[in-house]
Amino acid sequence: MRCTTKTFLRPALAAMAMALGVSIVAGCTGSDLNGAAPAAQSEQPVTAPRRQYTREDAAIQRAVDDAHAKYRDLKEGKNADYIPALAKVDSNLFGIAVVTTDGRVFTAGDATQEFSVQSISKVFTLALVMSEIGPQTVSEKIGVEPTGLPFNSVLAIEIEPGRPSNSFVNAGAIATTSLVEARDANERWQRILSYLGKFAGRDLKLIDEVYQSEAATNQHNQGIAVLLKSYDRMYCDPLEATDVYTKQCSVGVSAKDLAVMGATLANGGENPLTHERLMKSQDVPELLAVMTMAGFYDESGKWAYEVGLPAKTGVGGGIVAVVPGRMAIAAFSPPLNKAGNSVRAQKAIADIARKFNANIFAAPISSQAN
Repeated sequence: MRCTTKTFLRPALAAMAMALGVSIVAGCTGSDLNGAAPAAQSEQPVTAPRRQYTREDAAIQRAVDDAHAKYRDLKEGKNADYIPALAKVDSNLFGIAVVTTDGRVFTAGDATQEFSVQSISKVFTLALVMSEIGPQTVSEKIGVEPTGLPFNSVLAIEIEPGRPSNSFVNAGAIATTSLVEARDANERWQRILSYLGKFAGRDLKLIDEVYQSEAATNQHNQGIAVLLKSYDRMYCDPLEATDVYTKQCSVGVSAKDLAVMGATLANGGENPLTHERLMKSQDVPELLAVMTMAGFYDESGKWAYEVGLPAKTGVGGGIVAVVPGRMAIAAFSPPLNKAGNSVRAQKAIADIARKFNANIFAAPISSQAN
């Protein structure tokens, strides 16, 4: 039995665990509790002292297990097919992970199965650029407003005018990539890859099949980059930026990785497993604000209205949601709805978030009226 945690007890969650009447059990992750070995994955192990498994731990693990059991047989949506490599991913894969700000890890299902990070990478490239030039300069050069248009819209650039609007639409993401300080394309790519890995707490790698598939079909993004160049909104060669952006979207991650990455943001920019600081704590709120406004494609308003968490989705089937100061909830399942968001993943995350009153717009349980 392995345990990757240290003591963490929030009053609201502890109260809920008591209300649920759960018992103390041994273990820390879904795979441990079920006695099954996790999927094989190359990662750098992070060790932590053993600790007593608490009622709160049991409540979180039960919520993760319940969400997985509830939605694992759901047959809605379909894989993204405009990127050929994504269409071939097994649509039955489904994993959930929760990581707390003190480094506790809870998983269920295919939580260590790697898939391409896709648009979720935009969050961490933006974090890198914020750490280099500051949130205010990002606001001036890229923008932070939702477009109200599809994530790959060219029209949005003309309407602004000549600005990408925010770092989570493709125009803004490519421009953000172009802002990463580097002498050439390889250095820019290596800096982004390394930074993503630091958020995950392990070395991450390019999924070459996905990259080759996207590179062969990314002419629309190339056109967006060239258009931005005409408005002086690209900060390196536009085709170079597009290629590096395509690579960053093709990095392999797991739901567990995403939960660690999100927990780093929930923890004010410090990775809860490696304890490495990756962002200034004062810059994290601006990043979470962009996630809230533009992280869920065309359903960002609906997600904020119904769930109330900063989140980012990717067409590879991943979603990560951040509960500031407490945890991150991540899930992976390839079939998407019409907005490009994983059907199973968003439902699972929403259920877990509601069980723990995680909505950032809600008052704490202890202060709510009866």
